[in-house]
Amino acid sequence: MSLFVTGTDTGVGKTYTVTRLLRLLRAAGGSCAGMKPICCGDRRDAELLLAVGDRGLTIENINPVWLKTPAAPIVGSLLENTDIDVEDILAAFDALRDRVGHVVVEGVGGWMVPIRRDYFTSDLAVAMNLPVLVVAANRLGCLNHAVLTVQSVVGSGLRCAGLVLNNARDNSGIASLTNADILRTILNVPVLSGLGENPSELPADWRLVLKSTIGL
Repeated sequence: MSLFVTGTDTGVGKTYTVTRLLRLLRAAGGSCAGMKPICCGDRRDAELLLAVGDRGLTIENINPVWLKTPAAPIVGSLLENTDIDVEDILAAFDALRDRVGHVVVEGVGGWMVPIRRDYFTSDLAVAMNLPVLVVAANRLGCLNHAVLTVQSVVGSGLRCAGLVLNNARDNSGIASLTNADILRTILNVPVLSGLGENPSELPADWRLVLKSTIGL
């Protein structure tokens, strides 16, 4: 079983969430790999995913497209005069699924980041036909970004498995204190706190989500 992890923005904790999920799968005896279809700038996210997945994989297996420009894929492809071949990405995804039991895909940036002029991160998730986990940062502006992203995921015909609110226990402001409760009242998906370091402390709501998506 596989899962697509997207964000409401860049830098909200997608890579952290995916690495925690992979560690949980490995601890439970599962065969798994993280996939970063497109890296923009450095390859640090893919390197982190590679380090916690099954042995024997290469960074090219999990990151088929690497653009050196630290910007949206469409910008990098234009500046570097290269085409992003979506079919190659999907072939790499299928190859991973043939090798491991679970693939956790980390999207590039947010849900509507353009990969090509007519193709977005959302289209890649639809092509992979995976349930989607949305990651957001618990800060001012979170409500708008989270609601728009979850609604767009559902509107695409995919199942939104839940919304992860990183730093959900942050008490630095009224927005951080109230975001989780407000989102639970207006979204019809589980609203989850960010994963901790200890697999034995996995909350019950996380267990339900992971059981229904990746069989953990």
